[in-house]
Amino acid sequence: MLRTLGTCYYPEHWPEDIWAEDARRMVEAGLTWVRIGEFAWSRLEPSPGDLQFEWLDRAIEVLGQAGLKVVLGTPTATPPRWMADRHPDMFAVDDQGRPRGFGSRRHYCFSHKGYFAESQRITRLFAERFGKNPHVAAWQTDNEYGCHDTIISYSEAARDGFRTWLQVQFNDDIAALNAAWGNVFWSMEYRAFDEIALPNLTVTEPNPAHVHAFRRFSSDQVVAFNRAQVEIIKDHSSAPISHNYMGRITDFDHFKTGDDLEIATWDSYPLGFLEDRVGASPEQQRAYARQGDPDFQALHHDLYRAVGKGRWWVMEQQPGPVNWAPYNPAPLSGMVRLWSWEAFAHGAEAVCYFRWRQAPFAQEQLHAGMLRPDSKDAPAMAEAMQVAAELKDTPDVQPAQAPVALMFDYDADWAWATQPQGQGLSYFGLIFDVYRALRRAGLSVDIVRPETRDFAGYKMVLVPGMMHMPDDLKQALAASQAQVIYGPRSAARDASFNIPNPLPPALPGLDVTVSRLETIRPDMPRPLKGGGAAIHYVEELEGTGEPILRTNAGEVIAMRDGHKIYCGAWLDDDGFGMLLRQLAIEAGLTVRDLPEGIRVRQTATEEFWFNHTAAPVKTEVGLLPAAGVLRRPRPAC
Repeated sequence: MLRTLGTCYYPEHWPEDIWAEDARRMVEAGLTWVRIGEFAWSRLEPSPGDLQFEWLDRAIEVLGQAGLKVVLGTPTATPPRWMADRHPDMFAVDDQGRPRGFGSRRHYCFSHKGYFAESQRITRLFAERFGKNPHVAAWQTDNEYGCHDTIISYSEAARDGFRTWLQVQFNDDIAALNAAWGNVFWSMEYRAFDEIALPNLTVTEPNPAHVHAFRRFSSDQVVAFNRAQVEIIKDHSSAPISHNYMGRITDFDHFKTGDDLEIATWDSYPLGFLEDRVGASPEQQRAYARQGDPDFQALHHDLYRAVGKGRWWVMEQQPGPVNWAPYNPAPLSGMVRLWSWEAFAHGAEAVCYFRWRQAPFAQEQLHAGMLRPDSKDAPAMAEAMQVAAELKDTPDVQPAQAPVALMFDYDADWAWATQPQGQGLSYFGLIFDVYRALRRAGLSVDIVRPETRDFAGYKMVLVPGMMHMPDDLKQALAASQAQVIYGPRSAARDASFNIPNPLPPALPGLDVTVSRLETIRPDMPRPLKGGGAAIHYVEELEGTGEPILRTNAGEVIAMRDGHKIYCGAWLDDDGFGMLLRQLAIEAGLTVRDLPEGIRVRQTATEEFWFNHTAAPVKTEVGLLPAAGVLRRPRPAC
């Protein structure tokens, strides 16, 4: 499949007499795709039932006649003001009981039945109108589920929906719920499902089983909301359907949402994320202020490739300074090109730049585009055109299975958030640290979903922090031929958030028991023999497994039996680097000692080298310039 470029366009923001010129310039720049429509509801239906679709007909025709393919977004992320008047209780409610009202975007509660029906209505009108349009080559549902913390709502609609959901989960047996949640503790037992409130505004912490169940319910509401739109679109169109996910948004299960879609897309803002979501130290933020973290985007590329079952795009690629992070620098020259090629190296079908023209008004007026507000080229335009020319002149990227698999489980993220046991600890943070250690060793990684049971072709499989592990997953991992690394906190809870008996992790073929756990202060790391340290989260391990990693004080940190390894601590960068490099070598993998900021990604036929630093770096394949990309044939193993 040929790799392509695109952009995000808002014809409703601009005079109609410049649409054709915009379309001509997009094609001239080498773009193929243009996404439109996702925020346009107030112009499409300015008052209830007053449908004004003709301008969108004309916009699609102008873009299509110029040779562009349209991605049409349903406009449900921005219901108009009259919708709030019609459904005054449609807003999400925060954990302090305050409505999150009109005046920006994503102002709805997924559980509100009235708005759910309205979203179906406008989606049906869209699908009927544009489903057979030859220029509409793909669809997008809504926009950025989860952005602005909008998944979890403590509204009356959510409370009622949660009660109904629990009745289904427990077969209308309140005694079964009480037993599963351990409600005998603190006399929390319920007599009926309609006694169950939402887990907020309690005197102290609510029951973790209650919290975790509410997180699962909230995720299922997103899946249902998305599925309703997909089913309507599919009744009228054969074009593939996507949703644009976000960076480090884990409040809903993207895998289950993606099961109803043909393509996963995500919105990549490396500089904004560095300041806002990576968790980088001040030194790292300074070093990569204009390049972004070397691994954060790559992790999401691999994650969304898994969510999309192999088909994925970058729907919004940062082209210049954004407006929403604590600090908003301009990208280093060459980084827009590097980010684009990094996505293609990880298997992206398309990279679309956000946005075409910088808006001179409203909340995003300081968010750069491919054009300035005066329609002159912004700096990103030259780099996008360079990528377009390179795509024409070089062979297509051929994806391949990586040698390493890293399991990602949204349910585990909710479990860690429910019971972190230490300030600032998160499942995503653990996964990111493991992923970064693998990448620093020069390894390509596939993210795999928790339902995976076939691990053929992988030499290493890592399952860190997966709090609930079904027995059939444990058996599949034990039966695989891969080097399997568990922990910390793997299999630490059952499906209802209880500590299981026998004690965790209860892994077949590996005699390891976690007898006690503790979280430790950031300023009290435990040095490891050989280098690095155990940090954050440390488990005491018992059993007959062979100790393979200890602290300087002699505490056992990791144990093994054959190809199965349990690591009972969160390690720092040097610690994970030392352990995983050793295990990768034992698994027969080629391990590199990459310079700071240098990353490698292998495809079926090629090897991509990326320099994420602001200076040239000498590597084994030559001198990589700052923000440089090298594409070369893949070396023979």
